[in-house]
Amino acid sequence: MRRFRVWAPRAHRVDLATGSGTDTDKVPMERSADGWWSVEIDCGDDDVDYGFAIDGGPVRPDPRSRRQPRGVHGPSRTFDPARHVWGDGSWTGRQLAGAVIYELHIGTFTQGGTLDAASEKLDHLVDLGVDFVELLPAGAFNGPRGWGYDGVLWFAVHEPYGGPAAYQRFVDACHARGLGVIQDVVYNHLGPSGNYLPEFGPYLRDDAANTWGAAVNLDGPGSDEVRRYILDNAHMWFADYHVDGLRLDAVHALRDTRAVPILEELAIETDALSAHLGRPLSLIAESDLNDPALFTAREAGGSGLTAAWNDDVHHAVHVAVTDETSGYYADFAPLAALAKVLTGGFFHDGSYSSFRGRHHGRPIRTDVTPAWRLVASIQNHDQIGNRATGDRLAAQADAAAQAIAAVLLLTSPFTPMLFMGEEWGASTPWQFFTSHPEADLGERTRQGRLAEFDRHDWNLAAVPDPQDPATFERSRLDWAELGAPDHVAMWELYRRLIALRRTRPELTDPRLRRARVEIDEADRWIVVDRAGLVIVANLADEPRTVPLPRSGSSGGREVLLATTPGVHIDNAGPAVTMPARCAAVVGEVQ
Repeated sequence: MRRFRVWAPRAHRVDLATGSGTDTDKVPMERSADGWWSVEIDCGDDDVDYGFAIDGGPVRPDPRSRRQPRGVHGPSRTFDPARHVWGDGSWTGRQLAGAVIYELHIGTFTQGGTLDAASEKLDHLVDLGVDFVELLPAGAFNGPRGWGYDGVLWFAVHEPYGGPAAYQRFVDACHARGLGVIQDVVYNHLGPSGNYLPEFGPYLRDDAANTWGAAVNLDGPGSDEVRRYILDNAHMWFADYHVDGLRLDAVHALRDTRAVPILEELAIETDALSAHLGRPLSLIAESDLNDPALFTAREAGGSGLTAAWNDDVHHAVHVAVTDETSGYYADFAPLAALAKVLTGGFFHDGSYSSFRGRHHGRPIRTDVTPAWRLVASIQNHDQIGNRATGDRLAAQADAAAQAIAAVLLLTSPFTPMLFMGEEWGASTPWQFFTSHPEADLGERTRQGRLAEFDRHDWNLAAVPDPQDPATFERSRLDWAELGAPDHVAMWELYRRLIALRRTRPELTDPRLRRARVEIDEADRWIVVDRAGLVIVANLADEPRTVPLPRSGSSGGREVLLATTPGVHIDNAGPAVTMPARCAAVVGEVQ
């Protein structure tokens, strides 16, 4: 016998429908006082297709479906995660402190576009030296292609990626190579197609919305079960798929007025599960608030999440190496902005944001907050894909500038995150792509994209059609580039920087107050002193002689890494002569 359950508190009748097409059988379900309906049927040991009919209406997929082999509008299919024989029994997890993250999108990471195909590239990541693989959302969404942020069935792994069994194989393969897995999840909204949750219960609010549609009901009537839906989903990823962390998309869009917010509940339950499983579990927030309360311990009045994305680092480095100062980049024009983020974490920490037209953010307590709680990047899916043409840093800056950016990121005190292909300076764009089967939705998406960039006076003819399959194809990584000398050189730089980060404890020292930064706005150089290990970047188009802090070693300093040859140290100065547009790491002679 197999038991089926669904929460539908407003329904007068719920039928379980098994099979498909003309073979569908319907069985009445029994209601309990808490609005859950259930029934047990004899359907054998094989997986079965099923759905639920509310008050005689059409059959809909299970809100907690584990598999959707015919898409989000089709029937659900049972899936038992316990069937997988895990090979990671010796896996003890990875902590975020000291780690390097690698963000990737399953559909464009390889030509195959599946989890199994991605597994074949994991040795590349091991050679690179990263610690975590972070997957863009893998929940079921409508259509074969998309970023994944318009998912509608959070418990089902997107079938074109290979479905739930392939996901388990992928995690197993990662753990076998010492790689942790972070899954990007979206709890702040649902996609526009295949969202049947409102037919089952009060999952969404009628009186509140965010950028993407109706807000999730986190604090209204019936919100206890809606919150349980989110908490159980997080538990599923950790327990059934053995992931090591969750990236929580756009938590600033969560409308939640309850005394114990959903983020705090997530942290509490994740910590409890971590203790039970005996391995670290991380929760990483993406937030536009610049609020350190997200990653402040619950004992100190915070939400207790592990970490948060820090876009200010991206903006400061991006402006420093590209000179792009439009939109939200304007405030980051001076090198002083880069100096501020490298010592304070946030640039907007209560300061005026010209882009927002108001003051923004809150200071981080650098005396007690470890810098690894901030995840920093110079490229990520947002900062590339939300540009009109999806152009990477390689399209905006030459190899010298990219190399400087890589040095600034990977020698920073934060948790560095790379975006797929960044490590070799990939030339392929990563554009906004969709595959909505509904013609009207596809057209609305297309026009909405154009309207977004029309507000910024962009050349609309250059904006790719998100519905065009060619937009997706252009966004696939070209692994053949790794054979070209320029790309090999960038790859070697990234690998050396990550290796240096492993061998020099100064680079993973999380104490922001130990970092000292000197800049020269006119001569365009920056010096970062990481407890004696010094990072120097000359952003000017001419060579510069840059003063160094006094060395504590009688032997002076030596060059440990340089992006271009010709770096010379004058230990008597002390100073370093830097070629134009060059970065170097300088250490004390042991």
